[in-house]
Amino acid sequence: MALFSRIRTPATAAFFRLRHFSILSQDSSTPLTSHQKSRAALSLLKSEQNPERILEICRAASLTPLYHLDRVAFSVAISKLSEGNHFHSVDTLLRELRSRPDLQNERFASHSLILYGQAKMLNNALTAFGDFYNEGLCRSTKSLNALLLAAIIAKDYKEAKRIFVEFPKRYGIEPDLETYNTAIKALCESGSSTSVYSILVDMKSKAIKPNATTFGTLLAGFYAEEKYEDVGKVLNLMKEHGIPIGISTYNIRIQSLCVLKKSNEAKALLDGMLSKGMKPNSVTYNKLIYGFCKEGNLEEAKRLFKSMVNRGLKPDSQCYFTLVHFLCQGGDLETALRMCKESMEKKWVPNFSTMKSLVKGLASISKVEEAKELIQNVKEKFSKKADMWDEIEKDLVS
Repeated sequence: MALFSRIRTPATAAFFRLRHFSILSQDSSTPLTSHQKSRAALSLLKSEQNPERILEICRAASLTPLYHLDRVAFSVAISKLSEGNHFHSVDTLLRELRSRPDLQNERFASHSLILYGQAKMLNNALTAFGDFYNEGLCRSTKSLNALLLAAIIAKDYKEAKRIFVEFPKRYGIEPDLETYNTAIKALCESGSSTSVYSILVDMKSKAIKPNATTFGTLLAGFYAEEKYEDVGKVLNLMKEHGIPIGISTYNIRIQSLCVLKKSNEAKALLDGMLSKGMKPNSVTYNKLIYGFCKEGNLEEAKRLFKSMVNRGLKPDSQCYFTLVHFLCQGGDLETALRMCKESMEKKWVPNFSTMKSLVKGLASISKVEEAKELIQNVKEKFSKKADMWDEIEKDLVS
C-alpha cells in the first residue's frame, strides 16, 4: 500500500478513491461517514471468501483499531483469510496496514501482533516484533504484552513461556502486572498452574502486587486440573493480599465447576453466597443454568431461571438461547416456546438450527398453528432467510 501511494498521480489517486468507494456503496453520489464505511465493510466481510476481495474491502474502509466496530472487522477479515489458508494475504494485509501513516503507532503495532496470533501465524508476529525498531516503533511493555497474548491465542504455550522468560532481558523491557497476568494465563491454559507459584514469588521480589485477575486466572487453572487443595491455597493467598473474595471470584468458581459437570457443587457455592448475604448477579445464574442444561437437569435450570427473575435480575440473550436449545432437545417444547416468545419480545432471536428444532418439535405434538406463527414472526425479522422457512413450512403437517 505504501508502494501504491508513492507511484500514484492525482488522477490515479482519484481513481482508487472512487473504486474503493464503490466497493462499499452502490450510491457513488453520497459520501459515507467513517462509521458507515465500517458497517458496510463488516457486512461485506462476513459473506466474502475471495482473499483479494477481502483485502480490497479492508483497504476501502480505512479501518483503524481505535474503534470497536473496526476491530471486529479486522478480526473477521483475519478469520476469513486464515480459515481459507490464505496466510500470505494475512501478512500482506497487516504489513500494508502498518505502512499507513495513521497506523504507524504503538497501538496498531501491538494490535497487529494479536491479529497474527489469531491467524496462528506466531512466527510472523515474532518477525514483526523484531522489525518494530526498523519501522521507527519502540518495543515496549505494551507490545510485549500483545506478543504474549498472540502466543496464547495461537495456543503456542511453549513459545509464550520463552517470550516471557527471554524477551524482557533481550529487549530491555520492564514487565508490568499485565505481563505477569498474561504469563500466568498461558501457564494455566497449558495445564501448568502449579508453576505460577514461582511467578508470584518473582512478582513479590519486584514489588508488583497481584490483583483479582491474577488469582481469578489461577483459580480457573487449578479447577481445570482438578487440584482442589490448590484452590483453597489461592483463596488463602487472596486474603493475605487483601483482595476481597467477591461475586467475580464466585462466578469463576461456579463456571469452572459447571465446566467439570459438577453443577450441584456450583449450586452449593451459590447457596453459600446467599447465606452470607452476598447478592449474585445475572452472570452467576447464567453459568449455573448452562451447567445444569448441559447435564440434562432441565428442571433445576428452570428453577434457577425463575429464581433469577424473582430477584430482579435480567437474563441476557444467551441465557434465553441456551434454555430454548436444551428445552427443545429435552422435549419440553411448550416451555421452549414460551421462552422463545419472551426472547423475541426483547428482539433476541435464537439461531436458525434452534428455531428449526422448535418449529419441527411443535409440529410433532400437533401444535402446527403455533409453529406457523413462529415461522411468520421469524420471516418478518429475517426476510433474507424467508425461502428457507418457506421450505420448512411446506413440510409441516396441517
